[in-house]
Amino acid sequence: MTLYLQCKNPPISAQRHDVVLLELHQSGLQIKQNSSLKVDIQITGQFCHIVLMLADDMACNPRNPKPATVFSHKNMELNVYGDDVEVDYRSYEVTVENFLRVLTGRIPPSTPRSKRLLSDDRSNILIYMTGHGGNGFLKFQDSEEITNVELADAFEQMWQKRRYNELLFIIDTCQGASMYERFYSPNIMALASSQVGEDSLSHQPDLGIGVHLMDRYTFYVLEFLEEIHPASQTNMNDLFQVCPKSLCVSTPGHRTDLFQRDPQNVLITDFFGSVRKVEITTETISLDRDLADFESKLPRDEVATEPLKYAEQLPVAQIIHQKPKQKDWHPPGGFILGLWALIIMVFFKTYGIKHMKHVF
Repeated sequence: MTLYLQCKNPPISAQRHDVVLLELHQSGLQIKQNSSLKVDIQITGQFCHIVLMLADDMACNPRNPKPATVFSHKNMELNVYGDDVEVDYRSYEVTVENFLRVLTGRIPPSTPRSKRLLSDDRSNILIYMTGHGGNGFLKFQDSEEITNVELADAFEQMWQKRRYNELLFIIDTCQGASMYERFYSPNIMALASSQVGEDSLSHQPDLGIGVHLMDRYTFYVLEFLEEIHPASQTNMNDLFQVCPKSLCVSTPGHRTDLFQRDPQNVLITDFFGSVRKVEITTETISLDRDLADFESKLPRDEVATEPLKYAEQLPVAQIIHQKPKQKDWHPPGGFILGLWALIIMVFFKTYGIKHMKHVF
């Protein structure tokens, strides 16, 4: 599932907040990923507009004993599905291609605004992913997968096209740390529920349906975020300490070398919510519609003097004109060796050793 949250009005810091949440496995037994994602909807959706891509809608699954509900705890007190969940991408619309197109903005003009990531160079983006993965890949509905290289290149395209200011990447899957190893774009902070070679485990089993309700990492992140309010001063270093190995069993990891700010100075609300500042004035403001005259009044350093240049996704020209590689010599395969052995065996059986002097 993919979810984008976008604040309509800029907060105090004059930045936009956008969130991408993905639950990617389509199976009746994957309630825990579905619940994990909707928990983040509950936390981030308090302050932002939500655009949702859902691979498997467990709330409407006929095997759900409580229709139209998804619970994050076995006591069934918190229904994380809610009454206001709107699904914009569902089922087989959730693909690697659609996900990358929405991130990079390469979508048809007819696509409605509710299915677009309308971010810019003032946007702080949170990307949360959960599902089944391995070393360097994450599966989409058991039919395709996205690699860490593809994800890193998509983030680079977003940076080149000025589609984000800062980006927080969180992934809850097996060997999750492998997904951020290839990142190379600036202003990216990444967190993972497990290191390479480790599994990300489940939490809160429900004996009624025979499956777990949630992932361990997301469960403890939820407990942490429930205490966050719009004016909270909690920083990202506190989020790094949320789920130690004694609780998660796996070893959560994080990467901050690409991020320009000190995580200690980055508030949780910079990505999970914001407080919008509204100023009331009685003065009449005249808006100048003459764009050329407006740009002439700006300082020279704020006016773009050179056209923007975007990096190509693939060096197509170099790939087409490059010389083919010379094939290295390899010893004959098993089939060739077996064929020669059969020929030699038939030869000796036909002529025998006594006829060898006539052959040579």
